[in-house]
Amino acid sequence: MIHPTAIVDSGAEIDESVRVGPYSIIRENVSIGAGCVIGPHVTIDPYVEVAPGCQIFQYASIGAVPQAVKFQGEKTYLKIGRNTIVREFVTLNRGTAFGGGVTEVGEDNFLMAYTHVAHDCKTGKGVILANNATLAGHITLGDYVTVGGLVAIHQFVRIGDYGYIGGKAAVVKDIPPYVIAAGDRATLHGLNKVGLQRHGFSQSSLASLKKAYRIIFRIGLTVNEAVERVLAEVENTPEVLNLVDFIKSTQRGITR
Repeated sequence: MIHPTAIVDSGAEIDESVRVGPYSIIRENVSIGAGCVIGPHVTIDPYVEVAPGCQIFQYASIGAVPQAVKFQGEKTYLKIGRNTIVREFVTLNRGTAFGGGVTEVGEDNFLMAYTHVAHDCKTGKGVILANNATLAGHITLGDYVTVGGLVAIHQFVRIGDYGYIGGKAAVVKDIPPYVIAAGDRATLHGLNKVGLQRHGFSQSSLASLKKAYRIIFRIGLTVNEAVERVLAEVENTPEVLNLVDFIKSTQRGITR
């Protein structure tokens, strides 16, 4: 299952069912779970954990040291969740000691060609990064976030669950859950209604989110005023509470 031209360090732990293509390099302190397929010319550097069922296509760079001037060669990690697909020329960097030490790519992610996930980023379940999407350091993406092609996201930004970022956007502040954002600099363009419907959100949940969105972003209230009014006037569904909690916890500010 390992091509004879591949170079696999004796210190790597690779399940016997893993396929490794020609000319790939897998270094020490790498763990690769059952059923993974590693294409040709892939490089996997130390301190990488790849969960079962992943596919990594040709020329991907997995677990290289972070592009951070404060990094001093410390032992840090990259973890890739189950059934994630990593396409051609993707670059995934390890974490840093000053950023928590771990970069985490969630399960069922789809990272298209030329995407970059920098040090200490964390992505949730079912995340899609389209071609050339770029995550700077310390970024958090919630579950089922979709990031369009050529998007650049500033370090420390958070994207909430089910968020959708349109192509070529430049994102410099947090994007709340359940919404669409686009543009340079990114602004909000309403609820991600189609995406929410595809994920089975009920009409009542959508109605509550729509009402909360209007109060927060459409009638000119301050953030604190809007949050208080949402809690008083909108049914406190889990989705509405998630939206409110996300806004209240922002450090970089919320995209409006």
